[in-house]
Amino acid sequence: MRLVTAIIKPFKLNEVRTALSSIGVQGITTTEVKGFGRQKGHTELYRGAEYTIDFLPKMKLEIAIKAESLEEVLAAIVKSASTGKIGDGKIFVSVLEQVVRIRTGESGHDAL
Repeated sequence: MRLVTAIIKPFKLNEVRTALSSIGVQGITTTEVKGFGRQKGHTELYRGAEYTIDFLPKMKLEIAIKAESLEEVLAAIVKSASTGKIGDGKIFVSVLEQVVRIRTGESGHDAL
């Protein structure tokens, strides 16, 4: 099993969710986060004063999947979240040791 963590632009969330649903992903956890990467934020002008926005709004997606689905899930996220511009985000993949469904007590692949 794998845990896929994707940091994407907020306006791409529905596209990514639709793409993942179309390949059979059943559960996604989202969190509104703020951060920056190589672009290190940006400057804006407000009432004649320039100020820097260091942390940009992003969406963090966490998806627990079977290891066999990894490449398909990664391709779906990359295709649907990409704008071709800086700040599109990143995807992190980690090994998921154990999953337990609280309601039924199922564990492992059955809990996904």
